Amino acid sequence: MRTVEQHQAAVTALLPLQPEESVPLAAAHGRVLARDVVAAVSLPGFDNSAMDGYAARWAEVGAAADRPVVLPVAEDIPAGRTDVVPLAPGTVHRIMTGAPLPPGADVVVPVELTDGGTEQVEIRDCPPQGAHLRRAGEDIAAGAVALSAGSTLGAAQLGLAAAVGATELPVRRRPRVLVLSTGSELVAPGEELAPGQIYESNSLLLAAAVEEAGGVARRLHFVPDDVDQFLDTVRAELPTADLLVTSGGVSAGAYEVVKDAFAGLGTVEFGKVAMQPGGPQGAGTVDGVPVVTLPGNPVSSFVSFEVFVRPALRRALGHASPDRLRARARLEGPLRSPAGRRQFLRGRFVDGEVSQVGGPGSHLVAHLARANCLVVVPEDVTELPAGAEVDVVLIEGALQ
Repeated sequence: MRTVEQHQAAVTALLPLQPEESVPLAAAHGRVLARDVVAAVSLPGFDNSAMDGYAARWAEVGAAADRPVVLPVAEDIPAGRTDVVPLAPGTVHRIMTGAPLPPGADVVVPVELTDGGTEQVEIRDCPPQGAHLRRAGEDIAAGAVALSAGSTLGAAQLGLAAAVGATELPVRRRPRVLVLSTGSELVAPGEELAPGQIYESNSLLLAAAVEEAGGVARRLHFVPDDVDQFLDTVRAELPTADLLVTSGGVSAGAYEVVKDAFAGLGTVEFGKVAMQPGGPQGAGTVDGVPVVTLPGNPVSSFVSFEVFVRPALRRALGHASPDRLRARARLEGPLRSPAGRRQFLRGRFVDGEVSQVGGPGSHLVAHLARANCLVVVPEDVTELPAGAEVDVVLIEGALQ
């Protein structure tokens, strides 16, 4: 029986780092940066005002706290003005937020500390010298690394890329993942169920998980438990895939079509992993394409994807942090766990405490939908009391 870490290593080894491609800035949202991006310009690009007010020499207005100072307003400087003239002694320039600071000014007096005059202004108080100035390059200097390889390009990262002048970004190509569920008992949602049939849900669950991990998912029509039909279906689709993920057909019973079909090829290894749910697993290649086979119960399939496939996909994308965030939490109630197997229990994590959601059954998909974390119980722990601390893996969509 493999350990969790051994099977993680086997799956990760199947997926190489994805090649680099350049995409327009507007198409880069959610992608992973392949190389560092260097700032072409400094931010700010010039000394500018942080307030609406008056650019002045502090030595001429600093005494305004004791007595008002009245000075002529020599210039208006709105944001975007490019022909800024130096500040003449004994004058001020009315200036707007973001407008370039005139040479000679060393303070901006907020308009709230004045009478707001346009030809001359009465300054009634003055902040310290250097106040309300944004110096060129104080955010980032030209030539510095603005975004590091492995960064996920969210809203803030794309805003920075645009601000430093980028028009395209080097990103990792998204892995193309085929998702196939097997089982003669499976029926497409919306069709009438005959006795013994169930609606197929794993392919939709896994395809969504692939997309959330950064891949491009394509669902295959599931096929009956027929080895020849299964192999024909898979081999017809593999040339366009970077990875095939299957669910179902990998246990030790009869009619395990995935195991029966791939075992004969000799390139996919099947076995058990010391975990619950998700013990039966398989990994290898078919016609040179990486294949990961997951168990068929929905919770087992989801947990297996989270533990093995998701981190492998994110490593192939070059993520600086491929694993889910973890936290320590206090158990709201006691729990039991089988010896020798790492348990991944559905949980609800709120304010440092975690409660178990439903039982350990691998078929309880409704309970899975209400969970926002997985409670991890080590292999050598069989019982924990309420209040004990445990590791939780945060799986809710917003908690990446």
